Amino acid sequence: MAFYKNRQKFGGFSIKIGIIFSKFRLSPNTWTIISLIPALVAVWFLMQESFLIAALLFIFSAFIDLIDGSVARVTGRVSVFGAYLDTVVDRYVEAIIIFGLLFASLPAFAIPMTNIIVPVSALIFLYFFGGLMTTYVKAAAKEKGLVEKELKGGLLERAERLMLLFVGILLAIYDPMLLTYMLVLLAVLTNITAFQRIRIAAKNRRH
Repeated sequence: MAFYKNRQKFGGFSIKIGIIFSKFRLSPNTWTIISLIPALVAVWFLMQESFLIAALLFIFSAFIDLIDGSVARVTGRVSVFGAYLDTVVDRYVEAIIIFGLLFASLPAFAIPMTNIIVPVSALIFLYFFGGLMTTYVKAAAKEKGLVEKELKGGLLERAERLMLLFVGILLAIYDPMLLTYMLVLLAVLTNITAFQRIRIAAKNRRH
């Protein structure tokens, strides 16, 4: 089941976070922008193949992403633009981390029982494209009037994608090949998710 369906379980924790960080007097949108900073710094450590520090910065960025919504709810500053900005910055954070992976010296992937060697850059592209299409097919279905409600579902929401990527970066501490395997998994599952959403759109189309 997708992570978004279980978010209500974290409501109490979210309120506590909102109360604590609202004392800093920063607007929710400011917290949203701040989440970009640790992601950008993580790129440097990915370039240096310091995977532990990169993973910690990655999770720190995700934590700040939690703060903005929590502060908005506690202070009564929830807004449509804030939700929009949060969604946009979320995609930038993911793209920034993916960009950093391009500079890490990761081993290529050899497709079993073939002589085909897939470079890591190709896996990163397929993962990035799959994540992009997962979001795009949802937006396009709504924009074109194909469906009334926003499309949801499929194997990987953004939260699951980032969770797998985080685990992959952690595993790279022990063996960079494990991160390559995770990129293979992400490249496959993100594109499957995009096709699942196309199928959901076709099944629930208005006309």
